[in-house]
Amino acid sequence: MTDFARERARSEAREVAAMLRFHDAEIARTAAIEPPMRRQVERAVIPMTIGEATGFSEGQIHHLLSNARTVRDRAPFAWAAFVDGRIDRARVRDIAHTIDQLQRVESVERLDARVVDYAVDHTAAELRVWLRRFVQRVEEDLAVERASAERAQRRVGVTHGDDAMGWLNAYLPSHELAAIEGRLHTDARKPADGDDRTVCQREADLLVAWCTDAEPAAKPADVHVAVTIDADVLAGAVDGYAQSTDGRWGVPASWITEVAATGNAFWHRMVLDPVSDDVLSHEYAGRFCPDILAIALRFRDGVCQAPGCMVPAERCDIDHRIPHPQGPTSGPNLGPFCRRNHNFKSHGLLRWSTRPPPEPPPPIVIEIYRDPINMEWAA
Repeated sequence: MTDFARERARSEAREVAAMLRFHDAEIARTAAIEPPMRRQVERAVIPMTIGEATGFSEGQIHHLLSNARTVRDRAPFAWAAFVDGRIDRARVRDIAHTIDQLQRVESVERLDARVVDYAVDHTAAELRVWLRRFVQRVEEDLAVERASAERAQRRVGVTHGDDAMGWLNAYLPSHELAAIEGRLHTDARKPADGDDRTVCQREADLLVAWCTDAEPAAKPADVHVAVTIDADVLAGAVDGYAQSTDGRWGVPASWITEVAATGNAFWHRMVLDPVSDDVLSHEYAGRFCPDILAIALRFRDGVCQAPGCMVPAERCDIDHRIPHPQGPTSGPNLGPFCRRNHNFKSHGLLRWSTRPPPEPPPPIVIEIYRDPINMEWAA
């Protein structure tokens, strides 16, 4: 299967390279055409000609050529991996989109040096999370500026459709969307007796009730939203991002501290040992872990721990790495698994995609003694 996938990626690379060669040749051919209006018309037909030969639409050809040219000209290592079949066209598209976001030449060079090693061993969804975090960490100052500008564009829109239905669209900061999403998921999964609505239907009805009820909410939303913030960023020493633990979003850390300053939120603060992650090393009797440990585990891992699965951890079971009772009910031996992959693992069809934290290195012991002859200290 791996050989077939790699050959398919090579075929995609050959096809895209042929498109680029044809496009560049046509641009060169039409360079001397006069008048300029005629030259512009002939060049506008080039993507259409390529689309007729390959079965893509004109818009798709524009995107394919733009993404391929960006990676070919600015990320030679990634382009070479594409030609060799190590990454496919979808990953090239995501890499090109990230390059377009980066504004510093050294950032693009750093991306090109690192992205291939990650892309070849991870799914497309995991790569998109990695790329988003890369931009936010490598160009934090610029990313914060863009986020602040976009926050000013927040809005809500209504689009009416057919069959007496329509769409409610909201462009909001990610941490506020995460809180809304969390509250919907939590409240919709508590049906009353005799309620035969689906979870999706209950979520829709809850949102309508929240938006149309004239009475203020009885209490703030009881939602757990997990983010990680570097210590220097949290202290305000430098600008930076708060990252959601499932990798789906990130916001400037100052937005999170704004929420904390209101006093309407309860915060769990976890400080992880940089070597052993020892914050979750307590062991509990019995099979099921306490709620506080389950919350911390979901914060720690973010998503289902099956290979390539991106189901958020709050929708997952807490599973034992080494089955109970042989394995302890402790942080290092527990992690989130979505119900589907949990069942696969229980039948021996899946293994954990993560390994236990590495053991800390042994301490270095230095013996210090006093030379009895010259009375000097030595190690």
